[in-house]
This record gives sequence, structure tokens and C-alpha cells, in this order.
Amino acid sequence: MTTTGAGALHDERYRIAASRDARFDGQFVTAVHSTGIYCRPSCPARTPRSTGVTFYRTSAAAHLAGFRACRRCLPEATPGSPEWDLREDVAGRAMRLVVDGVVDREGVPGLARRVGYSERQLNRIMTEELGAGPKALSRAHRAQTARTLLTGSDLPVADVAFAAGFTSIRQFNDTVREVFALTPTELRAHRRSAPGSDGALRVHLPARPPFDVQGLLEWHALHALPGMEQVGTGADGRVTSYGRVLDLPGGPAWFRASAAAEDGAGSRSGRRRGTAPRGRGRVGLDLLVRLTDLSDLPTLVARVRALFDLDADPVAVDDALAAVPALAPVVERVPGMRLPGAVDPHEVVFRTLIGQQVSVAAARTAQTRLVAALGTPVPEALVPGAAVARTFPRAAVVAERGREVLRGPAARVDTIMRVAAALADGSLVVDGGQSLDDLRSGLLAVKGIGPWTADYVALRVRHHPDLFLHSDLAVRNGAQELGLPGTARELSLWSERVAPWRSYLTMHCWRPIVDRAMDRTAATSTTSGKDPR
Repeated sequence: MTTTGAGALHDERYRIAASRDARFDGQFVTAVHSTGIYCRPSCPARTPRSTGVTFYRTSAAAHLAGFRACRRCLPEATPGSPEWDLREDVAGRAMRLVVDGVVDREGVPGLARRVGYSERQLNRIMTEELGAGPKALSRAHRAQTARTLLTGSDLPVADVAFAAGFTSIRQFNDTVREVFALTPTELRAHRRSAPGSDGALRVHLPARPPFDVQGLLEWHALHALPGMEQVGTGADGRVTSYGRVLDLPGGPAWFRASAAAEDGAGSRSGRRRGTAPRGRGRVGLDLLVRLTDLSDLPTLVARVRALFDLDADPVAVDDALAAVPALAPVVERVPGMRLPGAVDPHEVVFRTLIGQQVSVAAARTAQTRLVAALGTPVPEALVPGAAVARTFPRAAVVAERGREVLRGPAARVDTIMRVAAALADGSLVVDGGQSLDDLRSGLLAVKGIGPWTADYVALRVRHHPDLFLHSDLAVRNGAQELGLPGTARELSLWSERVAPWRSYLTMHCWRPIVDRAMDRTAATSTTSGKDPR
């Protein structure tokens, strides 16, 4: 039975590779025996015979088997697998942490502690599931970062080596040659874009089409906090970019994200504005980045990818939702919907608690006050055009001084203070490496936190694709506008028909409210000439 299953999987992947379906780029690689290289599924090269290829779940597994990355299709420059957001097992949890740079910062022992297994057990599980252990997976991730820096920045090669997490120039040179069959200098010759200005790094983050980039830019703009987040707009008042400062292990950092230059983003004709058509153009985000410590780049990239849901499989999501007649027009209007993620799990918890049962505007006012009073100032050179910029306050600071700043019902303030103390002393853990059950149960154990809060935090932090916030008033109002059931119970039952993609249904229900808010903001900005922030 195992052999039959393995054979069926091989045949399925071979059909995908033969069809050059770009939707599966990043979900597996094709290793060609005769050439010793591995490719992404959409590689334009001639497809070998089925018996002449082996498929691997990760590029790290292909590296270990002795294969090198294809120079033509550059399989390392693909979106990540959407599988990691879906999986609740040890391998899935560990992989999310590997991508965030935990192995580079804490080593394999630190990764093992986080997932609750011994190093030996974790290595065995990941090798069985993914074809490579934590060290090999982390090494492959460093190689991807090195390629990004070599082809997207003007950093000296020696600086690229250490920024990508390598401990020596020799290790860096050997890895790049082994993975790409090119020296670092030869790989840099493939650079297609100009480096960033004023010391900023320019990085392109690919995504699978279709990609509703405008929708996420507007969602983040609607919730942006002055002094911490920056929103760029065009002449028509529409959002063109989103930037922010954030805390990283090596110090504060800043990035600005905009739709990839060749997406055609910003048009309101045809499909929903800013949505890239399927399978055409350069899809994803263009980033400008400034870092205190260059070695934080892989972590920043991983968190921005999560913030904009860049590793999603939008075709699978859209096909499942559009199969329900009531949702077909909704998906046609907004293909490629994405989920808003998180760059700082603790920040999401605090902002969620502060924003409960108040308007978005009131929540922003309270959250901005907290950042202004307790946030850590960021060096002026890090954030272009900002007189004062601060990162969101850490849990320990909120635990110590939060009562000086927080306003509102005493019960809510008490809950925030309990959460701050628990996050600060480690008795409450909230991070993307947890299982959904562990994250929710930890939050629900805190007095004052209910199911809506736990589910919303899980949607943002855990990036789980199957959470429907049926009790949210805005979701219910949006659902009624879409012709869906209006009561919380009926809506919850109805949503089960689109599992396991109910988080995306939540976003579709929120969308009419976000659209109206942004239309009002754009109109006000255009008529008054004021910055919509």
C-alpha cells in the first residue's frame, strides 16, 4: 500500500511538472538524475522521462541528495509552501520556526525546546517528513537569503555572507557553489533590479497569482498607527505602499512594501484594483529595508511574507470558495484574497485587546497613545522622512507601566495587565510555531480573554486558514451584504461548507467594510490635500 501511495504521488507530481503549473512552485522540487540539478515545477526546460526524476518536498532534501539548483528557473526564488500554515504536527511547527531564523539564533537545541522534543527526536521526525533535518533546512534557508542579497542589493559579498547567517566566507562560498553551481560573484551577475537608495536594501518577495495586494495594503493602512507605521498614497488618495518599524533580534528595523512594479497594481478596471491576473507578470511585493543588524534580514523577510500571506495557494482557496454559488461573484470580484499576518505576535495580542468593542478609529487612538508613551525610539536614520518613530512597547514595559497609559473599562485594563505580565515572564506563550490548539488554550486560560479574541489572534499570529469569526459584528454585517445568513449561529454553520479555508471567508466578509472606509479616506484626502494617516 505504501508503494502504491508513493507511486501515485510520484505520478501526480510528474503530471504537475509536465504541465509547468506555477501554482506548485515552492511546494516540491524536481530532481533530474541525468543532469544532477533540481528545478521548480514550472521550469521551462524539457521535461525528462518519469523514471529519470525524483521529487523532494524541500530543496534541502535535494541538496542532501547531491543535486544543485537550476540556473534557469532558480527554484530558491519561489514562494514558500502553503503547507506550513496548514500543518499542526511537529514538522510543520518546526518548519515555521526554522523559516523565522530560530536555528540561526538558538541552534537546534533551541528549536527542539520550543516544540517540546529532544534534538534526536526532532531530527528524526523532520528527516522522515521533509527529507532533511533542522540544520540542513536552515542551511537551505541561508542559501535563499544569500541569493536574495546577491541579486537584490549592492552589499559587498563579504557583508552578504554574514547577513545571510554564515559564520565564515569560506562556508558561504562553498554553500553558494554547492547549491547554485555558481560563485557568489557569478550569481550577482544575474541581478535584475537596481539596489536601494540611501543605504536601503531592495528585495523582491514573490507570491503565487492571483494576489490581491491592494486589499492588504488597504487593510494595513486602515489600522496603521502614526509614529510606528507609514502609509503612502497616490494622487487619487489610494494606498500605494505600507511601511513600519519593528523590533528584531539584532535591533530595530524598517521596511516599506509596495506592489511589485510589473504587477500592473493600482488599476480599478477589470478585476478588483491591484489584483494581479493569474499566471502573468511579476507577482509579489517589492521591499525597501533598513536594518540595525544585517543578519536579521531572513527573519524580516519571513515575517513580511507572513504579514502579507505570500505563501498562500490562492487558486485552491478561490476554487473552494467559488464552488459555493453564493460566493462565486465575490471571488470573481476579489480573486487572490489574502490574510493579514503579524510581524510581532505580542503586538497583535495587545492591539486586539485594546481594540475590543470599540471602533477602528478609537482603537488606533488608544494604541497610538501606548506606542508614543512606552514605545522604544528608533534612530532617525533608520526611518526616512519620520521625525519620530517608535517600535511597539515590549510586554515587560507594558507590565511595568501600562496602567499609566491605558484607558477604558477597568476589567479590560486588568486583562491587558495580566496578559502583559504573563507574556513577560513566559507563563503565556504566543508565537507562530505553536499548534492552533495550544495557542488558543493558552489565551483562553487568561481571565478576560474569550473565544473571539483567541480566534482573531490565532488568525493573525498562527496564520491559520480555517478560522471563521462568526461572532464579529463587522463580519456578520459584511456577510449580510454578500447575501449570507445574518445570525452568528446560522453563519457559523453555513461557513463549514468552505472548510478548510474559512479564514478567507472572514476576509471576504470584512472586505465591504474596509472598502467603504478606504473610499471615505481617499475622498477626504483628495479634497483636503491632507495625508490620510
